[in-house]
Amino acid sequence: YYKPGSLKATNCINGYNQLISFCNENEIKYELCGKVIVALNEKELPALDNIYTRGIDNGLKNIKYLTPEEVKEIEPHVVCLKGIQVPQTGIIDYKDVSNKLLQLIKEKGGDAKFNEQVVKIEKRNDSNIVVTDMLDYESEVVVCCGGLYSDKLASFASDEVNFKIIPFRGEYYKIKKEKEYFVKNLIYPVPDPAFPFLGVHFTRMIGGGIEAGPNAVFAFAKEGYKKSDVNLNELFTSLTYPGFIKIASKYWKTGMGEMYRSFSKSAFTSALQKLIPEIQENDLEEGGAGVRAQACSKDGKLIDDFLIVQNGKILNVCNAPSPAATSSLSIGNYIKDKILTLY
Repeated sequence: YYKPGSLKATNCINGYNQLISFCNENEIKYELCGKVIVALNEKELPALDNIYTRGIDNGLKNIKYLTPEEVKEIEPHVVCLKGIQVPQTGIIDYKDVSNKLLQLIKEKGGDAKFNEQVVKIEKRNDSNIVVTDMLDYESEVVVCCGGLYSDKLASFASDEVNFKIIPFRGEYYKIKKEKEYFVKNLIYPVPDPAFPFLGVHFTRMIGGGIEAGPNAVFAFAKEGYKKSDVNLNELFTSLTYPGFIKIASKYWKTGMGEMYRSFSKSAFTSALQKLIPEIQENDLEEGGAGVRAQACSKDGKLIDDFLIVQNGKILNVCNAPSPAATSSLSIGNYIKDKILTLY
């Protein structure tokens, strides 16, 4: 999907290789099941060709075009005009990776603190002081990976923050057990090139089950994991941000469509039926939700690439959407190399 030479492209392929090695070394379960990306009509074919070309340019192995009949050999219930098979795609429970990383950090003398809120970051002589609601932590170098609050953390390091995190909730349905045969592995549509979202798709989970989704609906709170979650201060900040106003005025129809799908199971099902026409509304049950921390620039652009900003000896990971999990170990090396230049 990613522009050759971008941080996403370089870190994704490097991170993929590093993550496989890490999982093999630490006996973490994963499966390289591959995925298909399918075009549903003539209008989507140029975008599918662009995805194929980018895959080749980014060094993916054995990526190939598929006829509708070949797609059906892999995913028998998919109806499409043309497809791409991407073998270098896998599934994993990322909590297993996170828990192993935490274990290794502690074994090397590190520690992790939970349930503390960063209040500010102060400069003191040659050090930075991270002030939380519990304690102060002194360090020469500070790395902030704040996700939904990365703009807030960036504001502690600089008076000029040229982006704002806009929260987008991604909601999922699960396919009922008796209908899981609809999906063998991973099925993706051709995404809308105007947005940095991959569209609703089907994902087989390594622990069992099939997820369908996500949509991408504007959330009324940074931690707006439920439709009822509202933070008036955060909502006002988002709605009055110049960049968001420009995006909303340009793509309001798309936004309203996503909102409608959020409240209408029937509309969500219709989106899934474009990939698998056989699936019905009663084949789905409510799943979980996540909130995407989407960085938005002042001039109204949804920032697509990873964004890592340095202010003195403070590094801020400001935008790290998908494929950040796949890329994580490579991003870690990128940050490490940045830190080493500070000494």
